[in-house]
Amino acid sequence: MRNLSIDILKIVLASFVVCLHLHILRDTYPSLSYVLVNGLFRIGVPVFLIISGYFFFYVNDPAKLKKWSFRIFLLYAIWSVIYIPLWKKDDGYVMNLIFGYHHLWYLIGTLLAGLLLYVLRNIPAQKLFLILISCFCCGYVIQYLGNAHCFKGDTDAVFNLFPAYRNFLFVCFPFLGIGFLIKKLGIDTKRKPSLIIVLLSAGTVIGEAFLNEKIFHLQKKESIDLLFSLLIACPLMFLYCKNITAKTDSRILASISTAIYLIHPLVIEWVYKSGYFTSWQDLVFIVVLMAASLILVFLNRRLRYLL
Repeated sequence: MRNLSIDILKIVLASFVVCLHLHILRDTYPSLSYVLVNGLFRIGVPVFLIISGYFFFYVNDPAKLKKWSFRIFLLYAIWSVIYIPLWKKDDGYVMNLIFGYHHLWYLIGTLLAGLLLYVLRNIPAQKLFLILISCFCCGYVIQYLGNAHCFKGDTDAVFNLFPAYRNFLFVCFPFLGIGFLIKKLGIDTKRKPSLIIVLLSAGTVIGEAFLNEKIFHLQKKESIDLLFSLLIACPLMFLYCKNITAKTDSRILASISTAIYLIHPLVIEWVYKSGYFTSWQDLVFIVVLMAASLILVFLNRRLRYLL
C-alpha cells in the first residue's frame, strides 16, 4: 500500500516546479512573483529529494544500489535525448551532458548524491548531519556571492553558473541525506508537526525571499535555489504528509507527478514560445500538460523507464 498523502504532495510539488519555470505573475505583480518563484515554490525540489532520501534507506546492499542507480541513469539518458532539440539553442552541449539540461539536473544530481550517501550511510548520524549542513552552506555562500555580484568579470560569471551551486553536492546530497536520516532515526514516528507549524515554516520561506528582495536587494531576474528556511520547512512538510494515514493501491498520482516534472518544459516551449497560440495560452498550457502527462503514464506501462 502507498501513502496517498505523499502522492498528492508530489502533485503539488510538481505544480510548484511548473509555476517556478513559468515565472508566474512576473509581469503583473513582480514583488509577489519574486516571493513565490524565489521563495515558496523553491520548496518543490528539496521535498522531492527528502522523499527520495527517505526511501533510499532501503537501498542497503550493492545489488539494490545497482538497480536504483540503473533506473535513474536510464531515466536521465532517455530524457536527455528527448531534449536534445532544445540543447541546440543553448550551445552548451558539454555542460548539459554533465550537469543535465534545464530541469534534468535533478536526475543526475540525485544519482550522484545517492552514490555518495550510500558510501557514507553507516557513519554516525550526527556526523552525517554536520556534513550535509556544511555542503548546503557551501552552496548557499557560492549562490549568494554570485547573486550579490561581489566579484567582477569572469569570476562573477563563474559564481553565477547554476552548476556552481545547484548540483549534486550542495543541493541534492543535503536534502537526500535529510530524508535518509528521518528514516534511519525514526523521526517520522517520533515527530508529528501540526498543520499550523508547517504553514508557519512555509511562511519563513516566503519571509526569507522577501528579505532577499527588499533588504539584500538581490536581482529579481536571478534565481535563488537555496534558502536556509528550506532546511526547516521541507522536512516539516514531509513529516506532516507522511503522518496522514491515507493509503492507496494505485501509483497513478506518483506517475503523473513525475510526468509533469519531466515533460513540462517541452509544453512550455510549444505553447508559449512557438507562436502557435496567441490567446488563452494559460488554459491551453494546463490542458496540454495534463493530457501529455496522462499519455506518458500510459506509455510508461508499455515501454517502461519513461517515468
